[in-house]
Amino acid sequence: MLKRIILMIIPIFMVSATGCKKVEKNPIVEIQTNHGDIYLEVFLKETPIHAGNFLSKVDAGKYDSLTFHRVVAGFVIQGGDPTGSGSGSMGDDRLADEKSPYPQAPYTVAMARSGLGASNCQFYINLKDNSFLDKQKFSSFAKVISGMDVVDKIGQVKVGVNDKPLEPVIMKKLRLVDMVPAKK
Repeated sequence: MLKRIILMIIPIFMVSATGCKKVEKNPIVEIQTNHGDIYLEVFLKETPIHAGNFLSKVDAGKYDSLTFHRVVAGFVIQGGDPTGSGSGSMGDDRLADEKSPYPQAPYTVAMARSGLGASNCQFYINLKDNSFLDKQKFSSFAKVISGMDVVDKIGQVKVGVNDKPLEPVIMKKLRLVDMVPAKK
């Protein structure tokens, strides 16, 4: 697993008429949901703690079959809790705080937090500009690069108590991909 993550950050070199040109490629994660597919560009170089944690869980299949357990229209959709309750974790550890160069803008992704620090598994996708969260140590580690319509659709599902969707929003599978497929 670690070897796979390390290989993702090794620069790719392209040969052009003027010689070698260094091209860095961020990892892309596909989230297959029961509402459609979402593609994330993960900022591994800029946020190695949070991005690396997320990618290791994707690689191990830890998010497969979990839900987006919290949907707050006009704010965020949140998932990654193995219990689906909003209070679950994948271990006792918390992630260290990490400064991101990317603000909490629409369609950016960050790890959820409690007073103790960043969650080791729960993440959310911003539905609007939530840059006020930057001052509260939330750190964007990825952004949606395709499937914004799916994110918006999930952001409008009917919810009940604790912003839990009345019909489960399931993350069927998360996996690393080489590219976003062309729209049909």
